[in-house]
Amino acid sequence: MSDRKLLFVTQELDPYTALSTISEKIKNLPVKANDNGYEVRILMPRFGLINERRHRLHEVVRLSGMNIIVDDEDYPLIIKVASLPGTRGVQVYFLDNDEFFKRKQMFTDEDNVEFEDNQERMVFFCKGVMEIVKKFGWPPDIIHCHGTMTSLVPFYIKTAYQNDPVFQDAKVIYSVYEDVIGKNFDKKFFEIAAINDLTEKSLKSFLSDDKIDLNRGGINSADGIVIGSELVEQNVLDAINDSGKPVQNLGDQENFVSESLSFYNELIGE
Repeated sequence: MSDRKLLFVTQELDPYTALSTISEKIKNLPVKANDNGYEVRILMPRFGLINERRHRLHEVVRLSGMNIIVDDEDYPLIIKVASLPGTRGVQVYFLDNDEFFKRKQMFTDEDNVEFEDNQERMVFFCKGVMEIVKKFGWPPDIIHCHGTMTSLVPFYIKTAYQNDPVFQDAKVIYSVYEDVIGKNFDKKFFEIAAINDLTEKSLKSFLSDDKIDLNRGGINSADGIVIGSELVEQNVLDAINDSGKPVQNLGDQENFVSESLSFYNELIGE
């Protein structure tokens, strides 16, 4: 298993953020995966509340500098990196842009109102993930996505990037938790998320009862699903049941790490 490559794409991770159960839930998973022989890398947003000095972030010049187009506007993508505490050299790569991530709150303002540009922030992050993994030249065997902000990644892998050799052999896992973004998304989401040669119609899997459903879109494009929280809403559980995909219910913190590793082995046939 020593040659297996495991990519985590997450909206949150302890010790850098602590908004929802995602941060706490998955903090030990990269550590144990690394201990079990996986070559691990992690991608997440560089939210403004992350203390760069404390966590020793520094820019990776060779990876920075590309522009990500969102809604016909160019936004520079800056990549910063830090070593995950408690691991043998696991790197956390932070995707940064002043327009989207400089603010000190993650997804809502001081009045707990969702930022109006969360749609654009999500598309920037997910497209940035795809482009940075290509730039790595590092084809993952497993890509494990955590949280609704990552839900476009499974979809892009199976559509816009399906013929890219970096992603062709990857198994994609999507973990569902309590929702933190998406409640105020509107139909413009389809326009800005239709990157490369995609059309708005190709994103129909993200629509449920005439509303944007980020989890449903992520579920429908994944190879396997993990239920990561006991707070997952019933409509999300229904979407999982409807998908017919392999699923692990890991809402119990006690077995989250060991069962996740077993699920990886199951999906890649080991």
